[in-house]
This record gives sequence, structure tokens and C-alpha cells, in this order.
Amino acid sequence: MVEIVIDQRLKAAVPALTLGVIHAQVVVVKHEPSLWNEIEQRVKEIALSLTLDGVYRLPQIEALRGAYRAIGKDPGRYRGSQEALLRRVLQGKGLYRVNNVVDINNLVSLETYHSVGAYDTRRLKPPVTFRIGLPGEMYKGIGKEMINISELPVFADVASPFGSPTSDSERAMITEATTEVMLIIIAFGGDDTLEERMLRVVDLLCQYASSPRASIATVTIR
Repeated sequence: MVEIVIDQRLKAAVPALTLGVIHAQVVVVKHEPSLWNEIEQRVKEIALSLTLDGVYRLPQIEALRGAYRAIGKDPGRYRGSQEALLRRVLQGKGLYRVNNVVDINNLVSLETYHSVGAYDTRRLKPPVTFRIGLPGEMYKGIGKEMINISELPVFADVASPFGSPTSDSERAMITEATTEVMLIIIAFGGDDTLEERMLRVVDLLCQYASSPRASIATVTIR
């Protein structure tokens, strides 16, 4: 299990911050039809129950935006990944199909309204710290150009930062060669249902990524 520590400066700026961390062995495939059916159902539910204006009133979105402002980042310019997903859904653009683990990651984000990250643990060099990006820090985002992660909340290992609630780097992204993953639910305002949310991730990984339940540990970091 990869050790994760929340940096004191970030914790002081966002005192309610809580992480839900799930580790699992997986089999990554390009497409899982039954999983995609669940995603399409969730997309329909969101389209019927939420508006673009309503996105900004969701407590989870408000908490992330407040956290970004507290550490000096403009949430209008650097949106959380869950906000970006919801906006795509409500604009009728649909979601990208990537692979079963990334699709699970996105489904959990659409269900919880939290930003969720999925990482290939074999590409990491523990321990991992969740901290505030330093001046001048950047990395290449997945499918993006270089991203300025200064003053963003970032996950960093011994080598360098590799992920954030806005956009993850290519270094630890999930591919069809991935066999061990770490999924992190990022609750900036806390979440009394986080244990339940993590168990949902466990079920999805077991059902759609051939993950043996015994290989999964659930950890809440407060």
C-alpha cells in the first residue's frame, strides 16, 4: 500500500480535507460494455436533475473552489475534474471512453461529485504527499500541454508531482499495461459517506476490472 500524507500547509488552508484511498490489483481492458451502461444511466440521471448553473451550488464543487481560492489558485481558470465532467455531460458532449479503470474513476466522480484520481502505483516512488504546488512546478497533463501546477493541490512522490484534482500527469496514468492501481476520492469539504463511497469503488473494481476483493484495502486519511 502506498503511504499518503497530507501536508500541513494544505491541511491548514483546507481543514475539512479528507481523502478516501483504495488500492487494488486490476485487469485493464479498453472497453467494458456493462460498465458503460451504468455510466450512460448516470449521465441520463444528471441531465434530468441538474443544470449548468446548479453545478456551482453543489457542496462538493463549492468546497473545491473554496479550497483553490484559499491556496491562491483561480477556480474559474483551473476547474476541478468533476466540474469539467459535469459540464461535459450537461452540455451534451458525452464522456470519453478510455479504459475500464478510468471509466470507473469517472463514474465514481459523477456519483459523488468529488474529484477522483486513478494512478498506476508501479509508476510511483512512495511516499506520496498531498501538498500545494511550488512556484514554477509544471507537468504534462494527460492529453494536454504543460500545466502550471503552482498553487494547485498536487500529489507528489519522491520523484515529482504526478496528479491534481484539476488534471493528472502522464507519468502515472492508467494504461492497458497497468496491474495495480490507487484510486483517491478527494473530499475538500469532508464527506460523512466516504466509507460507503469507497466500498462502491471496491464493488466496481471487482465487477468490471477483475479485481479480487481480498487485494483491496480502504483507507480514510483525516
